[in-house]
Amino acid sequence: MPDFAYIARNLTGQRVEGTLMAGSEREALAQLAGRDLFPVKVSADKSAVAVTAGQAIKVPSRVVAPVYSQLAALLRSGVPLLRSLQVISEQTSQSKLRAVLEDVRSRVEDGTTLADAMAHNPKAFDELSVSIVRAGGEGGFLEDALERVAAFTEQQGELQSRVMGALAYPMMLMVIGSAIVTGLMIFVVPNFKELFANLEAQGELPMVTTGLLAFSGMLQQYGIFLAVGLIGLLFFMQRYFKTPEGRRELDRFRLKVPMAGDIYLSLAVARFCRVLGTLLHGGVPIVRSLEISADSTGNRVLKEAVESASENISAGESLAEPLGESGHFPKNVVEMIAVAEQSNSLETVLTQIADSLERQTWRKLDLAVRLLEPLLLVVLAIIVLIVVMALLLPVIKMGSTV
Repeated sequence: MPDFAYIARNLTGQRVEGTLMAGSEREALAQLAGRDLFPVKVSADKSAVAVTAGQAIKVPSRVVAPVYSQLAALLRSGVPLLRSLQVISEQTSQSKLRAVLEDVRSRVEDGTTLADAMAHNPKAFDELSVSIVRAGGEGGFLEDALERVAAFTEQQGELQSRVMGALAYPMMLMVIGSAIVTGLMIFVVPNFKELFANLEAQGELPMVTTGLLAFSGMLQQYGIFLAVGLIGLLFFMQRYFKTPEGRRELDRFRLKVPMAGDIYLSLAVARFCRVLGTLLHGGVPIVRSLEISADSTGNRVLKEAVESASENISAGESLAEPLGESGHFPKNVVEMIAVAEQSNSLETVLTQIADSLERQTWRKLDLAVRLLEPLLLVVLAIIVLIVVMALLLPVIKMGSTV
């Protein structure tokens, strides 16, 4: 059913704008008349059609996060839901977010619940947010649910930003260093080949210089083929890692990488605990909460462990035991979950576990980055030193001969 954007006047003459779903323009006019609105302009809303015709509009979570807190504040102030959605959509400067909010408001206006209206835009509102909002709407604590979603989204966005910010400089250093070394090998080193021709013919060229010249020549002659082969290998690996088996192998490898695997595991477990605790605190049943939080780990191996735990929960068993048997969750986390289950404070303890793991992980990541930066510098310095020595040794030898 297409959407129509309209501009109309109400009984008091005030201007009213919005969108509605109708089978035709005539049906849209009839709906406006039924609302005591006098249409000024009615036209097909292309942005709204894009949302309803495949949910093509993607809105980043950092852009959506303020919407939850703004909506909760308006609802607490007594502003009706439809009016709150309209106010937020009019105030936002993001065209994509405005289109999504107008679609949500239009669906709510037609009788759809807020959670179901959000679910029609999965690229803007994830399953976690929709589940918490649905639980809040059914349980009568919608404002609290929206505030929890806002807090969770902001925390996850902040954590992601801190991780990316910490890794930005080492990655830039690695890329620039690799480009400089490659440029030296292709454009500078070959110029010394003719200079060292006599020493090479006499067999007096140092071994390090011979290897350097050979490597440089290989890059010059076969560099394009090596680049094409590398791109092809990366393409093949990308396709393979998209398969279930390939994704499982990649996720298993991520967990086993020295130092980095420990950081990756801590972040994944922290994200799982925070999502599960937020869902339980929002009134979502534990089995459904485990289904949603299993995807939040971002790791297929951990997801399978959580799904196995969900089956045990359905059979009336505890959560901690299958998580511990999987061997992927830290023992201290499993022990805390076991104690929380016995004291009936699982949602609170899970949030505390997430906070603690994130603090520990940030310290580990900060230490790793501090070690990585000088390590990269040392590696680049050693490579440059080898290149310089390989080029200077024959020159020194030629000078001593003269």
